[in-house]
This record gives sequence, structure tokens and C-alpha cells, in this order.
Amino acid sequence: MRTNSLAFRLFITTTAWVLVVLPLAGWLIYTSYRDEAITSFDNRIAFFLTVVVTDADEQLESAPNVPNNWGEGLFEITHSGWYWQITPLDGQQAPVLRSPSLSVDSLPLPSANHVSPNEKEVRWANLTGPAEQVLRVAEQFYMFGEGRAGRYSVAVAGKLSEVEETIAAFRAQLIQALALAGLGLLAVTIFQIRFGLLPLTRVEKGLAGIRSGEAARLEGELPVEIKPLQQELNALLKSNEEIVERARTHVGNLAHALKTPLAVLINEARNDTSPLARKVMEQADVMTGQVNLYLDRARMAARIGVIGRVTDVRPVGESIVRALERIHQDKRLEFTIDCPAGTRFQGERHDLEEMLGNLLDNASKWAHGRVDFVAAPITQHLNGKTGDWLEIRVDDDGPGLSPEQLAQPVVRGRRLDETKPGSGLGLSIVADLAYCYNGRFELAPSGLGGLSARLTLPRAV
Repeated sequence: MRTNSLAFRLFITTTAWVLVVLPLAGWLIYTSYRDEAITSFDNRIAFFLTVVVTDADEQLESAPNVPNNWGEGLFEITHSGWYWQITPLDGQQAPVLRSPSLSVDSLPLPSANHVSPNEKEVRWANLTGPAEQVLRVAEQFYMFGEGRAGRYSVAVAGKLSEVEETIAAFRAQLIQALALAGLGLLAVTIFQIRFGLLPLTRVEKGLAGIRSGEAARLEGELPVEIKPLQQELNALLKSNEEIVERARTHVGNLAHALKTPLAVLINEARNDTSPLARKVMEQADVMTGQVNLYLDRARMAARIGVIGRVTDVRPVGESIVRALERIHQDKRLEFTIDCPAGTRFQGERHDLEEMLGNLLDNASKWAHGRVDFVAAPITQHLNGKTGDWLEIRVDDDGPGLSPEQLAQPVVRGRRLDETKPGSGLGLSIVADLAYCYNGRFELAPSGLGGLSARLTLPRAV
């Protein structure tokens, strides 16, 4: 998942939500439950304190009675963690009453630890009691005896680990539940991203099909949010085709409008032997060459500007080779073709035929007996762009060119060797077409001993 993708942004947003909100919600739930559990535990202790005081205060004569067993068996089991104790204060000579669960031990009192009472005159403290148990102790001073002259400390304690264990169990269950909810939310988010962005994948494949020439429009039923994008893209493709078609028409009209007056000037000047006529004819020839050059480039640019033009290389090469075998059958040339199936040129078939035709024809003229045609996909940095390219190489075993000739640029109308017939336009057309496709054309010595013409063009993937 790329960091600059929509899927990553949606996923990281949900992850941040899960990592921030769920722990915060869990902490709030846990805090609320813990407070409620502690409050409930304290209320239970306070209830037992009230029961102890009430039972001890019944039918008093001079001292508190031993509280009756009110159905809570934990106060009967030794070191059960639940205890009560009634202790005389102010130096009274009276026994300390204890629950059977205390046995011979004594209950630690909050008053002995200087704990102040609350608004209900009850002291609360967490103290260590018998068997090193941490107890929640509630203590209240109460006047027993006739005339309420005897002051006693009444304390009830419960084992704090009971509520802590309950809270810990709830905390573990809460963490498990929230972790499961978080993982489920992330899983649902991933599914939602995949499902929600699936139409964009179809758009991507549709555009790839248009670029590769397999489709002319972005077809298919898309969600209403993406439908306007589909319509605008199709309108843009249609507009592009119309612009290219108009450009072709204007180029043809311009060619006709310029060539006819130039032809008239040349014909008139040819019938006149004056220096002015010769100069007019010379410049008119130059103008005709320039017009042809830039009109050809305009046609190339118009064709190249069309989206979705893709050409299989091998069928084009095989077709040209078959024609050249018939043309040069007296030389008994051996043609070899090395081009993997599926190798495709990102451009017009006509342009590829023109480039390969010129290169193979030139190699056939000079070859002694062999011409190699090689086409292979490559990935390299060219013209400031690293991408997929198509390298085409045509080698022959002819005489080749000298280093001085190879160093000369390919110029329209100039032939590198004058011993063979030709106009000198073939290689310049190849160079112009390669330039229009942002490619490269170069000549180099061949491993066969002759010339190697190397062409680098955009590759369709």
C-alpha cells in the first residue's frame, strides 16, 4: 500500500481512530466500572456495619451484645477476609468482641492510623490485617450501655482482593473485547477500502486499455460519484481525436495552398535564363524542401498525438522482409528476425512501417549476404525519462561507413554514400519520426562487419 494512495490515507485514518478512540473509550468504561465496583463494595461493608451496630445495640444493659449470625457465613470462617470487631474506648474495662473469622487476631482500625471520619462519621481505610490480607475497613464510634455512656469502636472489614479481582477480570475482558473490535474494524476498513475503491481499479484498467489501443473509450457502469469523471474523460478523448483530425485537414490544405504557387514559380523560372529566374528557382526549391519537411513533421505530430495507437512489431517486420526478399532475390540475402511475441510499439503502424522499411531497404542495398532484424523491450533513461522502450536494430554485413561518415548527422536529402541510388530522404525520415516519438536514432558499426542502425522508440506495455 503506497503512502500517497487514497487506500493508505483511509487505512491510516481508521488506524489512528482505533488507536486513540478505543483506548480512550476503554479507559472511560473501565474507570466507570471500577468506581462502581468500589462503591458497591463499600456499600456492602457499610451495610454490614449497620447490621453489626443494630444487633449489638439490642436489649442492652451495660455493654454491647454479641451480634447474631445474620446469614453471612463468611464471618464464621477463619481468615475468610470478612471480619467485624467491637472495641471499648476511653479505658473501659470491657472485652473486645470479634467475629469468629478473626480467631485470636485483631482488626487494624482506621482511628489508630489517624484517619478522619467522613460526613457520616465513618472512617474508611485500606489496611493490612490477619494473614497479610489487605482489607477495606469501615469504623464507626457508637455509644452503648444504659445512658449511652460507653463509647465503642465498631469496625467491619472486607478483603479488598475480592473487588480487585473482579475489576481485574473485567479489565481483561474489556481489553479483549476492544482489541477484537479494533481488529474487526480494521479488517472491515480494509474490505471497505478494497470494495469502495474497486471502481477506480476498473478506471485504471480502462485507461490502460485506451493507451494500449484495446479500447477507444472508457466503458462500463461506474458509481455516480465517478460517472462525471468517465464522461469528462470520454469527452476529452473525443475532443483529442477531433483536434487531430482538424490538424490533418489543415495540414493537407496548407500543403495544397503552398505547393501550387511554388510549382508555378518554379515552372516560370525554369523557362527564363536570367540570373533573377535562377535565384527564384533556387529559393523556390529551398522553400519546397522546407515546406515538405515541416508538413511531414506536422503529419507525424498529428498521428503521434492520438491516444491508443499500438502496433505489433513482428508482423510489420516480417511483411517488409518478405517484400525485400522478392526485390533482392538475385542477391540471395539471408534475413533473420529476432523479435519476441507481444513486442509492441506505442504508435502508428504506418510510422513503424516507414521506419522499418527505410532501415531494412537501406541494409538490403548494401548487404553482401545477411541482414539481421532485432527488436527487444528495454528499460532505460532516455530524454530525461526512465521508462519502457523498444530497441530495434538492423545490422548488415556490407561495407559499412567510415568513422568520419558515422560522425556526420543525418540530414534530409544528404546521402552518406553516393555510390547507391536514392534521394537521401530515408534515414532522415527515420530520424524525424524517432524524434517526434521522443525516441532516438543512431548509426554504429555492426558486429556483422557492416552498418548497425539502432532505433529506440516508446514501447506499449
